[in-house]
Amino acid sequence: MPSELLRNTAFTRFWSSRAASGFAYHMSAVAIGWQVYALTGDVLDLGLVGLVEFLPQFLLTLVVGQVADRFDRGRIVCVCQTLQGLALAVLLAGVHGGFLGVGGIFGCVAAIGAARAFETPSMQALLPTIAPPGLFPRMLALSASAWKAAMILGPAAGGLLYLAGPGTVYATAAAIFLLAALTAAGLPRLARAAGRPAATWNSALEGLGFIRKRPVIFGAISMDLFSVLLGGATALLPVFAKDILHTGPLGLGVMRAAPSIGALAMSLYLTRFPLSRRVGRTMYAAVALFGCGTIVFGLSRWLPLSVAALSVLGASDMVSVVIRSTLIQIDTPDALRGRVSAVNAVFIGTSNQLGDFESGLTAALLGTVGATVAGGVGTLVVVGLWLLLFQELYRRDTLLGDAAAPPPPRAAP
Repeated sequence: MPSELLRNTAFTRFWSSRAASGFAYHMSAVAIGWQVYALTGDVLDLGLVGLVEFLPQFLLTLVVGQVADRFDRGRIVCVCQTLQGLALAVLLAGVHGGFLGVGGIFGCVAAIGAARAFETPSMQALLPTIAPPGLFPRMLALSASAWKAAMILGPAAGGLLYLAGPGTVYATAAAIFLLAALTAAGLPRLARAAGRPAATWNSALEGLGFIRKRPVIFGAISMDLFSVLLGGATALLPVFAKDILHTGPLGLGVMRAAPSIGALAMSLYLTRFPLSRRVGRTMYAAVALFGCGTIVFGLSRWLPLSVAALSVLGASDMVSVVIRSTLIQIDTPDALRGRVSAVNAVFIGTSNQLGDFESGLTAALLGTVGATVAGGVGTLVVVGLWLLLFQELYRRDTLLGDAAAPPPPRAAP
């Protein structure tokens, strides 16, 4: 980490907790998928694992936002990471006791999904409260790098440990989750704004209302939603590996890792050289590059070119993620950050889940290559439409907007 970020003790705790939590989560996801498939042999059950985890996040959207705005976010993160560790401890006991079937595994996955539903918006809303405005974009980029590194290293560690059995993975991941929780417990308790929001239906909907009335935030979230929904090609990677590029499991693994490697490299670059001007135009350019990369990947018949295109996808998506996340957190009052972050988390989660479904559906209609190229073209169409619909986002110059500006001088009495 750069020295000025290292000197911020609260941020180093935040970063360490997020990195450990992400590593444990991705490690355990590999073991859960392998174990479910080993028990049932049904590919549909692998899809159900993702659905069972996503449903609690979707159903609890309005609740988790209010919780993140009413209570200490650091303590929420600590509790959620502890609960995820306990869910894995139940899976560990089930492996050794032989009493946990597929239904029990799904129950633990649902519990992990519910805990993550509270952890994610609390994490997102917590960072602006511990980051000085001038350092926030760099801290956000470095925080994103922790998650991307976890996406690369977690599955690799989970697959390696799975050689000793799923119980080894669950035990290790549970211990890491508890370590993450202990780290989060050391975050300083922050004074909340006067007056917690009342737990009412209208209060729960305030996050949605705030987003709808802010063209910059609404445009950034919705453009990211539709670009990932249309342009996501990761669900079709096994088909590309086997039938189009004629490579084996190693090639598939490299392709799966390529977007995360590109994103990690970009996040580290943005930590060193943060975006300063023309951020709206930069976001539009990044999403357009995402669409172009998708088209190149769809048309490629050469593995190195395909890997390069996927790396560009990950890097361009990271630029979009950093800009969108910074705009959301900086432009949102602290009293609303939990509810807005919860809505944002569902938008992004929905785009990933529905994006996989959309890719499969269009591949059945247009073929794998046709579906991927059409998705890239669709992303470019979205960029063009959003240029017309959200001029405020295009004209946005700096990430911090007025947040970093000094307060106006007080009038003399």
